[in-house]
Amino acid sequence: MTRKKRSRGVGSEGPAVFREKSTTQVDVEARKSQKDKKRKGLKSGNRNAEALDPKHYANGQKKDPRLGSKKPIPLVVEKKPTTKKERRLSAEQELDMLENDAQLMVLLDRIEAGEKLGAGLQKQVDQKLDRIEHLMGRLGLLEVEEPEVTEEAPVRKGAKTDEDLLDQFENMDLDSFGKE
Repeated sequence: MTRKKRSRGVGSEGPAVFREKSTTQVDVEARKSQKDKKRKGLKSGNRNAEALDPKHYANGQKKDPRLGSKKPIPLVVEKKPTTKKERRLSAEQELDMLENDAQLMVLLDRIEAGEKLGAGLQKQVDQKLDRIEHLMGRLGLLEVEEPEVTEEAPVRKGAKTDEDLLDQFENMDLDSFGKE
């Protein structure tokens, strides 16, 4: 017989009472737990048991559960009527959609108010503005800015231009340098 460890303190219900089970009770419980462990999965013959359900009866006849769907399967794959050109928006439609983008307008208002956006939002705004500029260029709506012509500093009378200095260098007699 196994040793029973007794606790020192007495519980709220009084001292612990140990009742020994007979060997027959222990054996019965062990067999029951083993039987429960063995019962895993579905019952055998489950497919045949489903056929007895009343929902499977059609016109008074039993329906074989092994038969599948009666939906016809197409043997030839039909092409989709839409192509890339049809799916792609025209440049005018895309430009109109970008100009009316509410999220872009809110972000631009925040930038004008002096608020700094995060890196992700700033990148998104830059991409959309670049796309708008590209579309306007394709449609001919973008005004081409002419580069400003800056006036060069006036050349002094005694100073030589770059072309004069280059001509002087090319025409220089290099043999006279070593003999002096």
